[in-house]
Amino acid sequence: MRILIVDDEQSLLNQLKRTLEGLRYMVETALDGEDALDKLFDTPYDLIILDIMLPKQDGLSVLREIRQADITTPVLMLTARGESGDKVKGLDLGADDYLAKPFSLDELLARIRALFRRSGSQADAVLQAKGLRLDTISREVTKDGNPVDLTAREFSILEFLLYNKNRAVSRFNLAEHVWGDAFDPFSMSNFMDVHIKNLRHKIGDFGHGTIIRTIRGVGYIIKDEAQ
Repeated sequence: MRILIVDDEQSLLNQLKRTLEGLRYMVETALDGEDALDKLFDTPYDLIILDIMLPKQDGLSVLREIRQADITTPVLMLTARGESGDKVKGLDLGADDYLAKPFSLDELLARIRALFRRSGSQADAVLQAKGLRLDTISREVTKDGNPVDLTAREFSILEFLLYNKNRAVSRFNLAEHVWGDAFDPFSMSNFMDVHIKNLRHKIGDFGHGTIIRTIRGVGYIIKDEAQ
C-alpha cells in the first residue's frame, strides 16, 4: 500500500516514514500543500495522511481540490487538539477520519488499518503474477502457496514491481520509491543489485520462466503474459 504523509513538521514526517516503512508500507512525504497537490495529481495513493495547518496551501483546501477532482483516496486528517471546527469542516469536505495531535503511534496505526479495511475489498489489495501473491494489507507473500520471508526493502521492491506489472520500471524510480530521499546514486549504486539478487533467490526466480526480468540500460519488469 502506498501512503502520502503531508505535514510541515520534518521530525514527525521522518518518524512516521520510518515506522510505516518498517511495516512495509510505501511512503512518500510532502511538507506543504502545493507539493502535496503536485504529488496527488501525479501519483495514485492508497491513503493520505493530511495535516490541516500547512504552509502555501492548508490541508482543508488540499482536501477540497482533490475531492473536486474526483480523487477518492481515503484521507486521515490531522488536527490540533480541541479544534472541533476543523474536524467538522474536514469531514464535510470528504475526510474519512481525523486524529488530534499529539497522538500515539499505536492509535495512528489502528486508524490506518481501519481505513484500509473500509476502503476496498481484500481482492483489490492482492497483487499477483506467475505464482507470486503479495497481500498489501496483511503484508504476506507466497510463491506457489508457500510463504516467502522478505525484508522490508525486498517487500517494497517486489510490491512496486507488481504494482507496475507489464511495465518497465527504471532503476532510479525503483530506488527512489524504496529509499526515498535517502538514496544516493553514487554511494549506493550497488544496493539495488544486491537486493534484487536476494529477492530473486527467495522467490525462486531462476531457470525457465524468469519472474523479474532485467532490461539492460533501463531497469526491471515483471511480465505476466496471462494479462
